[in-house]
Amino acid sequence: MPKLKGVAGQSSIIIISMVKHHTHKIWRTFVRISFWYFLAATLVLGIVTVFALRHNNQTMVSLRSALYAADEQNSGTQEALTALQAYVTSHMNTSLTTGNTSVYPPIQLKYTYSRLVIAQSSSTAASNQQIYTDAQHYCEAQNSTDISGRNRVPCIEAYVSEHLPKQSVAIPDALYKFDFVSPKWSPDFAGWLVVLLIISAALTVVRLCAQLFNRKKRS
Repeated sequence: MPKLKGVAGQSSIIIISMVKHHTHKIWRTFVRISFWYFLAATLVLGIVTVFALRHNNQTMVSLRSALYAADEQNSGTQEALTALQAYVTSHMNTSLTTGNTSVYPPIQLKYTYSRLVIAQSSSTAASNQQIYTDAQHYCEAQNSTDISGRNRVPCIEAYVSEHLPKQSVAIPDALYKFDFVSPKWSPDFAGWLVVLLIISAALTVVRLCAQLFNRKKRS
């Protein structure tokens, strides 16, 4: 048993030594690369990342405009809404509240709302007319001997007052108000550029620290 422990210990020492050797080799190769290369790579990645994030946002704006146009024309509204939702929820930097934080939810389809109001008003008007017709028939049946119909007025008023809706039902917000959450990070072109930018920036900082340390050590 002691012999096995000794072999295991020697193997561990060899592995640690190999790791240290390769780590030191990688570090020497790393410090040979000029700091300015790392800085240049970081700057280029930063610029490309900004354009990629901007493209994501512009695509969202374009899809949102298409939704508003479809809502106004009353054609393909649901398809445009689905396309906007799919894009916003799968791409970073596509928040719908950007520059429009005073309105919530940020997507409010005003033409859809207007059509819902008109439809509700038409339905209410038809329903009210039916109530008045039913009231006349009901009161005629209650007092069929009244030839002039004068005495039916109180009956009709009572029937209408009892059956007429007190107030119209509010239109549900879910029919015309929408909000979709944009992810903090997404595995798209812009997302992977952000990852590369962070790695590049970290390597640049490490390379700068190594350069400053070497200068201080030589002095």
